[in-house]
Amino acid sequence: MSTDLPEYYFRVRENGAAVFRVDTENRQRRIEMDQIAVINIRNGEVKPQGQRILTDTDKTEIARWMEERKVLLSRRDIDDIHRTVDHLNLTTQWAQSKATDEQLEGVTDRLLMAMHDLRSVLVRKKSDRISKK
Repeated sequence: MSTDLPEYYFRVRENGAAVFRVDTENRQRRIEMDQIAVINIRNGEVKPQGQRILTDTDKTEIARWMEERKVLLSRRDIDDIHRTVDHLNLTTQWAQSKATDEQLEGVTDRLLMAMHDLRSVLVRKKSDRISKK
């Protein structure tokens, strides 16, 4: 385990993070985390905790983390889509070779509606891209 701790800790929340300044320079030699802000990754909002005024270093570190987080979330989104394609292929194989009539009855309508919805969106988006060329 590394003995060098970061100056900031970001506790990830659903839409962003709670930001803490990490302090190890105290008499008890304990790790103390002082919450300095809450950030919303979707709208870029940074709310200082209480009456705190964020330093330029705080703002720089928060902005850096937000950029890195957006890149990570974007990569995860596309990875989820690739997994979805794999799951659709596995579902097709399951429906063709393993599924019972009762199992198919339980999922067919939901699958067909979801696939119809996805197809409609994909066709419309592809048409929009083609018409822009």
